[in-house]
Amino acid sequence: MSAQQASDALAERLEALESRLAHQEHWLDTLDRAVATQERRLAQLERLNELMQQKLREQHRALREMDADTPRPEDEVPPHY
Repeated sequence: MSAQQASDALAERLEALESRLAHQEHWLDTLDRAVATQERRLAQLERLNELMQQKLREQHRALREMDADTPRPEDEVPPHY
């Protein structure tokens, strides 16, 4: 192999490596953006979940208070007393 052929082969290998590196960097950037988007979405969903749990607790508390205020049939005195 002549010096020129060796230089050409080395240049081709270097170009192929640079191309692969550029491709990998592109995909790393793409994955990084996807992970950042997923993190934001997860944080939003966690906040929404907490708000919904709070709402359910409030509704459950309100139902218990309504049940406590509403007389039950066994608590009512029959009319003949």
